[in-house]
Amino acid sequence: MTRKEKIILAALELSSKYGLKAVSLSQIAEKVGIKKPSLYNHFDSKEALVKEMYSFVREQSKNQTTVYQGDFALLFEGKSLEEILTAAMESYLKLVSNKQMLCFFKVIYSERTTDPAAAKIMLEETRRMISYIKNLFYALAVHGKMRSSDIDTAAMSYAMTIHALVDNRMDMMTAGEVLPSDGNDLPEEIKNYIRWFSNQMGVDENE
Repeated sequence: MTRKEKIILAALELSSKYGLKAVSLSQIAEKVGIKKPSLYNHFDSKEALVKEMYSFVREQSKNQTTVYQGDFALLFEGKSLEEILTAAMESYLKLVSNKQMLCFFKVIYSERTTDPAAAKIMLEETRRMISYIKNLFYALAVHGKMRSSDIDTAAMSYAMTIHALVDNRMDMMTAGEVLPSDGNDLPEEIKNYIRWFSNQMGVDENE
């Protein structure tokens, strides 16, 4: 493990215990066992460290998760719209349910209303989701799996609803009402929404 990675993981551990705002660069340096000035060899500010932390944990999670990014035609073959959307959602939940990613998001979720760095990260994650859903929906329309009218609005509506449902799930987990999902069994409220959306936007391939 590189020193940069040790700094990132130390910052994540401390932030999960005390909150992002409460953790100083001095505390992070002490946790790693280096002097504070040495941190500036890797990060020029705390905001830069938080941004790099996001990139690091997301990439680590992605490497441990099968997220389909190849030929959509192969993903779609022989599957209904509901099955395709369910598979895509399971991949996304596995990504964000990785232990480090989940820890990071708990920190960010708790501070996004008051910390600009946390808010920027949440905006980036939301925009990633919207972009992926748009690409997916255009491919679905091209392959005759869903209606082709106003794809951008449909993608935005779907992405933001899913985002809100995931937010709600995070709140339930923090409140101790549910356990973290491993992505193998979607929460019932997400399954129901995907089923409803598929009924509204699906195309009868026999027509």
